[in-house]
Amino acid sequence: MATTAKSSSTRTRTNSTKTNSTRTQTKPKTTTTTSRSDASQVREGVTKARHGAFSIVRQGAERALDVPVGAALIARDRVTEVVEPWTSSETRDRELKSIRTQVTRELNKFERRGGQARRKTTQRARSTRNRVERELKARRRDVEKTVKQNRVKAEDTLSKAQERVSELV
Repeated sequence: MATTAKSSSTRTRTNSTKTNSTRTQTKPKTTTTTSRSDASQVREGVTKARHGAFSIVRQGAERALDVPVGAALIARDRVTEVVEPWTSSETRDRELKSIRTQVTRELNKFERRGGQARRKTTQRARSTRNRVERELKARRRDVEKTVKQNRVKAEDTLSKAQERVSELV
């Protein structure tokens, strides 16, 4: 098989030389190509596969080691960030002042929001009370008007009945 591949590659090289010889008139030949045997290509492929598998295993092992180390370093950095402002009196005072300012700012925000909610609720209660009072007055007027009309009708009916009785007697 190696001889067949060699002879076919030789034929290919001869054919390419012929085409290159026609090109040499327009473009000079810069490099020469050498062909390798199939066996050497197979050996190289096996070596690459072996090194590739080893590389994958090595990368997995490195990752398994790097993840906890990285996590520990990040945790250390965060602890340092938290503790660092409290190490000297100057930075401690600055940190306390910053915290006081933030707390004051938050309290003011809560106070504004609570006052706004209280005013809104008071306004809503007042408008509801006024609406209910208006509806009550309107209903009272309607009832008083109906009672007055019924009383007038009853008095008229009564006076007419008394007149008839007087006439009949």
